[in-house]
Amino acid sequence: MDKIVCTCGNVNPAGTELCESCGRPLNQETKEKKLVDMRYEGSARRSQTYNKTIIDKIWNFFSSVKVGMWIIVSILVAAAIGTILPQVFYVPATTEADIAAYYERIYGTFGKLYYELGLSDLYSSWWFQTLIGMLGISLVIASLDRVIPLYKSLKKQQTKRHISFLKRQRIYGIGEIEASNESIDKAEEKLKTMRYKVKRDGNAILAERGRFSRWGPYVNHTGLIIFLLGVMLRAIPGFYVDETMWLREGETLYIPKTDGYFLESKEFTYETYSKEESSEVFGEAIDRVGSIAKNYQTDVALYKGADDAVAGKPDELEFVKDSSIQVNKPLKFDNFSVFQMDFRLDELKAMKFQLQDKETQESFGDFTIDLSDPQPIYELQNGYKVEILDYYADFTGFEEGVPQSKSPLPNNPAFLVKMYSPEFPKGETSFVMIKETLEPLGENKHKIAFQSVETRDVSGLTIRKDLTLPILMLGGLIFMIGVAQGSYWNHRRIWIQRLEDGQVVIAAHTNKNWLSIMKDIDAVSVVANLPKYEDQQDLDSKAEKGEGV
Repeated sequence: MDKIVCTCGNVNPAGTELCESCGRPLNQETKEKKLVDMRYEGSARRSQTYNKTIIDKIWNFFSSVKVGMWIIVSILVAAAIGTILPQVFYVPATTEADIAAYYERIYGTFGKLYYELGLSDLYSSWWFQTLIGMLGISLVIASLDRVIPLYKSLKKQQTKRHISFLKRQRIYGIGEIEASNESIDKAEEKLKTMRYKVKRDGNAILAERGRFSRWGPYVNHTGLIIFLLGVMLRAIPGFYVDETMWLREGETLYIPKTDGYFLESKEFTYETYSKEESSEVFGEAIDRVGSIAKNYQTDVALYKGADDAVAGKPDELEFVKDSSIQVNKPLKFDNFSVFQMDFRLDELKAMKFQLQDKETQESFGDFTIDLSDPQPIYELQNGYKVEILDYYADFTGFEEGVPQSKSPLPNNPAFLVKMYSPEFPKGETSFVMIKETLEPLGENKHKIAFQSVETRDVSGLTIRKDLTLPILMLGGLIFMIGVAQGSYWNHRRIWIQRLEDGQVVIAAHTNKNWLSIMKDIDAVSVVANLPKYEDQQDLDSKAEKGEGV
């Protein structure tokens, strides 16, 4: 596009409103303004200049502040919707089919739709990550669209400015003073003592202070971009892991998302405060709730195996170390941390039964069912045996005559069994529950009698790995630096210039805190006898209200 050549000879990019060198207004609209817009020094922004190619249109779309705000609103709305139902992390299921069935069973059609739209795993869904990416693109383009022309304009600004630029500043004054050259010299010295960076060109002074504060918003954007990059990296395998596992005493399981690590629970310890030792601190609470946890921890052994290693084969696993996992004291290895987050006491581990004659209660042998791995057949004495036809770990009742199990956890175990004896070689069928026994095919001669139960504690562990945390912290730190940079400092400029007719002009601009820059000018005026100035924004306000000026 055609460039704009100012009267002073400086060549400005198309779309520039104020000459980058002398400050003259370059278009009729700017010339008609009482005060000039100094946010970007009147520089040409790409989004306001080019609008022909598809690249221009994409650039213009993402450089819009309104677009950026709508993206942020969309992210906030999505995050709010993601709190309506529990996320996948809190769902008591492991496979995709079980998770989908859980949402539909518990929450109906809404739950099914919620799951299919990806709201159940919101922060890892492709569309949420797309919104995060769009916000990052918007921040990058919006920042480049503004910071590059702003930097060029500030770098190219001259000490001497045209009177049309100076009189359009909010702080402006002009008048004749005695010994103007001496006054300008005194003003220069005073401004230097006030920590202004002073440039002089003949009878013109430009005093500048705090230019770095203008970059505060762009430092903010840089921090946000780095932060969003860290958020998006969490969706890449290997950068972020947040998994749960339930580990029973004596059990060895693969640690999810790790490179061949296994964990064995040796013992779970649960301790509570006694009323005697904590009467002053927890006495009332103990009376109210019954008990307060003092400590719960899992003593574990960590093993390393190949990718195809099996937890039940110790020969394939290499011992790494022993550790005790407590709340806020995790087990750490290879950037992973295993936290103690929950527990279940006295989960059923095994049940001991006895095969008896119903009338005489004569025993034909005992057998123990491991509830995590029931055997199909239990051989007893003298040709007696018991066959497990089906196992319902969490029995909830019958639906149309079919037994139902709510979960694989042994909360309420029930068994469909056949009892074989010399009298009944084809077997007798029985449905055995903890407190009741059913005989679906008619009355039996034998029965399964419950003897005892064996329990064990279960540890709820959370496995976490977060390689993005340093990136998130760096982004947050840079963001806060930008906040401080833009909040506690301001960019002040004071122009003092003697015109050819002998009059002295004073003008000033700051991006905020106008009272402070006026105090600076007053302090210089005391020493240098500068002409009186006015706040032209106040004059405009009075003129609009019809008041005398």
